[in-house]
Amino acid sequence: MPKMTGARLLAETVYGYGIRDVFFMPYIAPRALMEMEKLGIKRVQTHGEKSAAYMADAYARVKRAPALCMAQSVGAVNLAAGLQDAWLSCSPVVAITGREWQGHQLRHAYQEVDHRDPFAAVTKYSAYVSKPAELSQHLRQAFRSAVSGTPGPAHLDLQGIDGTAVVDSEAVLDIAVEPQFAQLPPFRPVAAGADIRAALDKLANAERPVIVAGGGVTASDARVELIALAEKLSIPVATALNAKAMFPADHPLAVGVPGAYSRACANQILCEADLVFYIGSHTGGQLTHNYRIPPPGTAVMQLDINAAEIGRNYPVSVGLHGDARNTLRAMLAIDQSAPPRNEWIARVRQLVEAWRESARPHYESDSAPIRPERLCKALSEHLPDDAIVVSDTGHSGIWTGTMLDLREPTQRYIRCSGSLGWGLPAAMGAKCAHPERPAICFTGDGGIWYHLAELETAVRCGINTVTLINNNHSLNQEQAGVEAVYGERNRGSDELWLFDDVDFATIAESLGCLGITVRHPGEIAGALEQAVNARRPVVIDVKTDVAGIAPLAWLP
Repeated sequence: MPKMTGARLLAETVYGYGIRDVFFMPYIAPRALMEMEKLGIKRVQTHGEKSAAYMADAYARVKRAPALCMAQSVGAVNLAAGLQDAWLSCSPVVAITGREWQGHQLRHAYQEVDHRDPFAAVTKYSAYVSKPAELSQHLRQAFRSAVSGTPGPAHLDLQGIDGTAVVDSEAVLDIAVEPQFAQLPPFRPVAAGADIRAALDKLANAERPVIVAGGGVTASDARVELIALAEKLSIPVATALNAKAMFPADHPLAVGVPGAYSRACANQILCEADLVFYIGSHTGGQLTHNYRIPPPGTAVMQLDINAAEIGRNYPVSVGLHGDARNTLRAMLAIDQSAPPRNEWIARVRQLVEAWRESARPHYESDSAPIRPERLCKALSEHLPDDAIVVSDTGHSGIWTGTMLDLREPTQRYIRCSGSLGWGLPAAMGAKCAHPERPAICFTGDGGIWYHLAELETAVRCGINTVTLINNNHSLNQEQAGVEAVYGERNRGSDELWLFDDVDFATIAESLGCLGITVRHPGEIAGALEQAVNARRPVVIDVKTDVAGIAPLAWLP
């Protein structure tokens, strides 16, 4: 084994795992960043640690592969906070931080706090690395942990506030890359044959079955198999937000997104189902509207690559432990017939159409300020076939989850799992992962304010994203709760949810972006076309109706 610096080991290893972009907040491991430059890895220096984590999260999700973010010791806890979204979205991000020298620990070292608990809350694996000889082993384990089973973040804490005790020193080191762990999933186990047959029998005998596809379908790249099973067995399909792109919106069996960020029809259909088949889903609180959709007592089956998830929130009649794609392929290979279920399918279509009819007035509205539903309609109709839509949380997640239709198999959708403001830096990470594809961020004015400075990063680094701002100069999702506390709307209550009306296109132009302001629905299509074809980052400021508040999710 040759003698080399820890910096070279780090750079060669991450390059070997397919990482071509690294997101960091200085000052961290500069020698390693220099070695990465030699290999052609793009270094994206951000304006905040959370932004670096968000970029890595989206990069990992759209590539279905590991990503890397880094920060020095004083910013380590900020980076851990940014990993919350990667943790919640099961994203294989590897985070590297500096840590004050061991001899300085517990002595009130300048700017030092304990990193263990913050990273323990948001990672599958976290290790302290004191010298180069330990780096190879922990790097390999970090990548293994990040992509195996249910994916999630991993973390290495390098000695030295900027990691230099590890990366600057030389030692006899082994560059060891395990290609199997450079992708999702590294293993594709198939559920036991007896469980597959039991599941098929249950589906065949059910009168009103529904499939609910989760993020595991996306991670497994099982879109084709999901559609084939639904069509073969005549089963309607609902999708979690993390699987929104896995089933065509215009398919006759499409139900939409259920739960808290949902279409009423999706929740209604799940409440009428006599069997729900969860595929690659945690059955978490948002998807099930706090475990009420479907109601407790509904017959449930679950397929998951992580056996610990099967039956966590709903007792299962059949549990299948396996990879979504390969297990669905095994199910399709069995000659299993199913009734046409004409009555059930007709009922499903009736509920879907009733929801569409209820949404149509706002969806078709040509009023100004623009209704957010109308904005989603234009985006659905003019979205490029290979676009990656990156949605912020809150109202952005509700609007895109319920009103945005993805019809092409090459379109992608990822969404924020926790922290408002994720959208802009995440879109930058998605664009880095696939620079040849349009990356379109859907956020609001409340969301864009969080990390507006990253527009400068996008310009400086040539990351040509499109940021679509639903600008109603407010956090209007909070209005009802605030006014319920006050008992009325008044100046004091307005201070808790209203912003000044700002033109983000002008701000974007000052930072070197192309800025476009849209005031009427007829201008949206042209603005999107101009933005997608621009050769620089673009911000589209869409002036929307402050009264455009998403309806509460349907409950029985």
